[in-house]
Amino acid sequence: VHAKRLTLGPDVDLAAVAGKTAGFAGAELANIVNEAALHAARKNKSCVEMSDFDEAIDRVIAGLEKKSRVMSPKEKETVAFHEAGHALVAESRATADKVSKISIIPRGIGALGFTQQQPTEDRYLLKRSELLDRLDVLLGGRGAEQLVFSEASTGAQNDLQRATDLARQMITRYGMSEALGPAALEGPRASLFLPEAGAPHRGEYSERTAQTIDEEVRKLLGEAEQRVHDTLSTRRAQLDAVAQALLRQEVVDRATLAVL
Repeated sequence: VHAKRLTLGPDVDLAAVAGKTAGFAGAELANIVNEAALHAARKNKSCVEMSDFDEAIDRVIAGLEKKSRVMSPKEKETVAFHEAGHALVAESRATADKVSKISIIPRGIGALGFTQQQPTEDRYLLKRSELLDRLDVLLGGRGAEQLVFSEASTGAQNDLQRATDLARQMITRYGMSEALGPAALEGPRASLFLPEAGAPHRGEYSERTAQTIDEEVRKLLGEAEQRVHDTLSTRRAQLDAVAQALLRQEVVDRATLAVL
C-alpha cells in the first residue's frame, strides 16, 4: 500500500521487509517507506533498493547512525563480543527468532550496537520454554562479556532491566512458578500518565510472598545465566569469529553469520 507509489529495484522483497517490521503500525510502515525513499534520493538512485529499506528499518528501530561517537578500541571490542553473544544464544535456542543482522555502529541516544532478530510468524501465545529462551537471549550479551573479559560492563543495563521484568512477569502474572503455584499476584502495570484509570496495581500479598517472588526471580535469572555460560563456552570459537568479523566490518548479516 505505501510502496506502490515508489519505483522499486528488482532486489526489493516486500515480504522480507514485512518480516523485519513485525508489529509495526501503518504509520510506522509509511515512515519506513518514506525513509527508504529519502535514503535512495540522497544516493541519487533511480529506484529504491533493498539496502535503502534495510537502512530505513535500522534508523526507525535503533535511531540515526552516530558517526561522531567514536569508541575506543577496547570499548568497540566489548560491544562486538556483547552483540556476538546475543546472536549466538539466539541461534542456539529452538524457539528464539533468528538473527537477521548484527551491528556495532552506534545509533540513537545510547545504543552502541544492536542485534536484529526476525520473527518467522505472528505470535499471540508464548509457552514457558519460549519465555526462558527469550531470557537467555537477553542475557547473552552480558554472558559473553563475562566469559571473555571476566567481568560485565554497564552496556548490559537495558538487557538486565528487560530480563528482570520478563522474569517477574513469569512469576507474578503468568503463574510459572512451582513455589507460588498458579496464581496471578500482580496485574499489568499502571499507566504512567493515567495512574488512576482503573489499571490493576500490585496484588495484596504478604511480605513472605514478596520475598518468595524475589527469590524466584533471582532463581530464573541465575539459571538463565548458567545456561548462557554453558552455550557460549561450548561455542567459544564461533563467538570469537563473529566478534572479529564485527570488528572488521561493523555489520554482519545472516548470510555471513551462517558461515562463521
